[in-house]
Amino acid sequence: MTVVSAQDLSLTFQTADAPVHALKDVSLDIKQGEFVSFIGPSGCGKTTFLRVIADLEQPTGGTITVNGMSPEEARRKRAYGYVFQAASLQPWRTIEKNIALPLEIIGVKRAEQRERIDRVLELVELSGFAKKYPWQLSGGMQQRASIARALAFDADLLLMDEPFGALDEIVRDTLNEALLELWAETKKTICFVTHSIPEAVYLSTKIVVMSPRPGRIHEVIESTLPRKRPLDIREGTEFLKIAARVREGLRAGHGADG
Repeated sequence: MTVVSAQDLSLTFQTADAPVHALKDVSLDIKQGEFVSFIGPSGCGKTTFLRVIADLEQPTGGTITVNGMSPEEARRKRAYGYVFQAASLQPWRTIEKNIALPLEIIGVKRAEQRERIDRVLELVELSGFAKKYPWQLSGGMQQRASIARALAFDADLLLMDEPFGALDEIVRDTLNEALLELWAETKKTICFVTHSIPEAVYLSTKIVVMSPRPGRIHEVIESTLPRKRPLDIREGTEFLKIAARVREGLRAGHGADG
């Protein structure tokens, strides 16, 4: 089943100086259960594409569907969860209350809220921290809470915009492992924006290499790595081969623009 389908998608921002072509002729299908990473230089449209899926930006050309619906319909039916670069937790609310906030807004009953909160906290291994406040947690734990909040919608699609970009490498490794386990357990479809080649290769079933503005897809690389991936797989020949191909694609895409 196709979860996201974009055909000749374009998005141009009108500015006072000149139009900014954020996306141009992007065509991509994302299947159910895939882990798709988007990688490319800053300003290449990675985040813009995620925001179009989420109905936070409106395309100026082409078509896109999410679960066979328009992004607006998908948003209204809460077809996705969104994890931003920063955890964006309310400091005056406990972790469980932060997770509950969107559930309160959409009118989920208290008993079901409790059930969902307990389930997602267990999934992200934060069960003992429900009563804590964000400032009492490390950056990595705050991002886990942010992921839990997105999972609380129980949508099949998870959109993640560089969620680990601000974290140190050791914490990032730990969360990468945890995210793979979470993906295997929940069988969700994940769209993941990153600037890190090792992160993209380690996490993904498919890597979308984007070229500089106007944002286009330079290459789509299918991973040949097994689904079960210990961290030391990154030292293996197959991993290094895929990473080299991604790096080459980034260079070629950059060169094609110039």
